[in-house]
Amino acid sequence: MCLNNKHILEVTFIEKLSSYINLNKLKGGRIMFKTYSMELAGRPLTIETGKFAGLANADVVVRYGETVVMVNVTASKEPRDGIDFFPLSVDYEEKMYAVGKIPGGFTRREGKAADKAILVSRAIDRPIRPLFPKDFRNDVVVVATVLSVEPDNSPEVCAMIGTSAALSISDIPFGGPTAAVKVGYVDGKFVINPTLEERAKTELDLTVAGTIEKIAMIEAGAKELPDDKMLEAIKTGHEEIKKVCKFISDIKADIGKPKMEYKSFEVDHDIYEEIEANFEERMYNDVQALEKEVRDKNMEKLSEDVTNYFIEKYGEERAEEVKQDIADSLYKLEKKSVRKMIFEEHKRPDGRAIDEIRPLSCEVGLLPRVHGSGLFTRGQTQVLSVATLGMKNEEQILDGLDEEETKRYIHQYNFPSYSVGEARPSRGPGRREIGHGALAERALVPVIPSEEEFPYTIRVVSEVLSSNGSTSQASICGSTLALMDAGVPIKNPVAGISTGLVSNPEDPDDYVMLTDIQGLEDFFGDMDFKVGGTKNGITAIQVDIKCDGLTYDIIAEAFERTEKARMHILNDVMLPVISKPREEISKYAPQIVTTQIKVEKIKDVIGKGGETINKIIDATGVKIDIEEDGQVMIYSPDQDKAYEALDMIEDIVREFEVGQIYYGTVTRTTSFGAFVDIGGGKEGLVHISKIAKERVNKVEDYVKPGDKVPVKVIGIDDQGKINLTMKDLVDLSQEKILEEELKDDNKEE
Repeated sequence: MCLNNKHILEVTFIEKLSSYINLNKLKGGRIMFKTYSMELAGRPLTIETGKFAGLANADVVVRYGETVVMVNVTASKEPRDGIDFFPLSVDYEEKMYAVGKIPGGFTRREGKAADKAILVSRAIDRPIRPLFPKDFRNDVVVVATVLSVEPDNSPEVCAMIGTSAALSISDIPFGGPTAAVKVGYVDGKFVINPTLEERAKTELDLTVAGTIEKIAMIEAGAKELPDDKMLEAIKTGHEEIKKVCKFISDIKADIGKPKMEYKSFEVDHDIYEEIEANFEERMYNDVQALEKEVRDKNMEKLSEDVTNYFIEKYGEERAEEVKQDIADSLYKLEKKSVRKMIFEEHKRPDGRAIDEIRPLSCEVGLLPRVHGSGLFTRGQTQVLSVATLGMKNEEQILDGLDEEETKRYIHQYNFPSYSVGEARPSRGPGRREIGHGALAERALVPVIPSEEEFPYTIRVVSEVLSSNGSTSQASICGSTLALMDAGVPIKNPVAGISTGLVSNPEDPDDYVMLTDIQGLEDFFGDMDFKVGGTKNGITAIQVDIKCDGLTYDIIAEAFERTEKARMHILNDVMLPVISKPREEISKYAPQIVTTQIKVEKIKDVIGKGGETINKIIDATGVKIDIEEDGQVMIYSPDQDKAYEALDMIEDIVREFEVGQIYYGTVTRTTSFGAFVDIGGGKEGLVHISKIAKERVNKVEDYVKPGDKVPVKVIGIDDQGKINLTMKDLVDLSQEKILEEELKDDNKEE
């Protein structure tokens, strides 16, 4: 049988389609392309599935206006051995083609994830992680790929909604759906998923995620928003979240796959019961310690004794076989002891009351050559923050999908292994470091002075020196101190505090809230509710939870607790050490002298190939920034040198007028006159007839190159050539000339 090209194509397509159908049947999937739509904040939101990535456990494409994000979720067929946690990985991938850009760098391709992408990955992760089964150990990977971005519609929101939808319709066990929205506060009104124009005016940048019943994640930056307004914003966002969750539930009901069976990794019941029966009382006592290192040693000794117990009773071979079960049982027993202590007895492992803050202290000005430094200590948590002031052109360049291309306030956070008593080599900032640095940055941005008020790029680095919980909040406090020590005129000091939670899973209204949680309470608790703010209101929030969500009552109480603690930290600890920003910046920081020149004069200051400006820099040692609008900023630790450079620039851009008198330098003489430099490299001609009242036969008899002489502008032709006279000026001193110039200036005013 002979087949033409058309038939070959048809057969090939049928074969591929048949293969695709079979693959999907094997995965329990559906082959048909489906589209679902709803309205979100007055704009159509569409979820598509069945078109792309047929080998993933589930794929969805979320369209919101012209923003398009594809989300794929996959799970391993077998669990990962030898781990005691759920291995979830979330990657938010920004593709530069989504905004019509070609990536920078030599390879011209996307490389390491930008900080913004890492932060979004964390925001996607936090609301979904608690909703997977606790005994699930299969690897789950979420990949959200940004395909197209319209500035008015957030790809981050699309990615969070798409992740929930993909997990919900997949065969991966997941207790969702969840959903997320952004909330702004513009002109006294809350706005869901604010547009680009609205984001430029908003006092609030809130991302809130949740289920139909509860709040699952909060991430916010705000311009000192009161607690009650923030709670109202969260509630407003939750109303929209409920609609999206219902939307995803309907999609799941239509095309959702049956959930996969998996091997449970619950703690061995018999081993746990034996350890509990013999070591529960000791665990309860050993976990109580004021110092972290004491408790750690107690746990090490307890683990050793439990292992020896099993060796003596069952033999070394059996003890080795159940080694992981022993470790898992001890973890479970420690968690039970801590939670019982807090929940039933309202006791804390370090002996504090439920609402008691650890001992606090702070210092400023610790490092003599840096521009500003602050040390904040909370119990065994200690953070050193260092502020550095730099030039405008030292702003951080952002290579991402946002419309913002630079930022002048940079906050970075380092968490070395020695801070927790471990010996690990440093490998650069991970996701945790980037996330905590971003939180501290978000808390302080609202109080940073404008560029017009303080024309510096500002970098703060927080070094965690020791860690026992709430290091991100300690970095907010320490960085406030460092900025004030550096003389940065911040609008208000900022402090940070965290609250925790131990709740009854059977009753959401039955819980105990903890103020200022340490590491152990964060580890075994249900919530880490971090709030940064000033005396006037909240500037930043980040909420991590391990339960199925938070009620409004819990959130309201967390705000009440954090506000009270924040006022204590500010008024009783930080402000007594430094009550306001220093009046002057460090002598080691670059001093700034500014001036404004006409735009058309910029080229004169720069010169051909930068020749002119480089001469100024070489002569004075300063650094110079020139903005497109003609603003000139001169940076130098030596203020005299800065003003010297300013004089040189003003000489260059000076506009000469007929009738003005100058004190110039003779550059050369000719038979017909003398050329005089009157400033900024500008020369004028004193004709031989204008040198003296009497007749001049030889110019050199009156002036020579290098002579300082008073001259007056008598004419400027169309080509800019300047004609000068020395008549009647030979007896004028430099001071007199300056007086004459001042008179002319006053006349103009």
